[in-house]
Amino acid sequence: QVQLVESGGGLVQPGGSLRLSCAASRSIFSIYSMRWYRQAPGKQRELVASVSQTDTTYYADSVKGRFTISRDNAKNMVYLQMNSLKPEDTAVYYCNAWSQSANYWGQGTQVTVSS
Repeated sequence: QVQLVESGGGLVQPGGSLRLSCAASRSIFSIYSMRWYRQAPGKQRELVASVSQTDTTYYADSVKGRFTISRDNAKNMVYLQMNSLKPEDTAVYYCNAWSQSANYWGQGTQVTVSS
């Protein structure tokens, strides 16, 4: 079992920045691809960014150039740096650890972008 705990969400004005953090309960990055998803009200959950076991990153077109995913292997932490935030980035953001044999989710953290 793996526990994932997100933090760092909040209310920010358009154009502002936030950094989300995801703490894993044990060392898993060599086994799992780490992902950030988000879900806005009335919409399906969507993949925002991911980093593979070999450090390959992926970004959704809607966040490319504004968001950066990173991880700290020593601390078992994954981060999502979000810059130039827009109202359409408002959503609950979820940390996910995925492998072919297991899939773990955090509880989510709310991000609200509003003036």
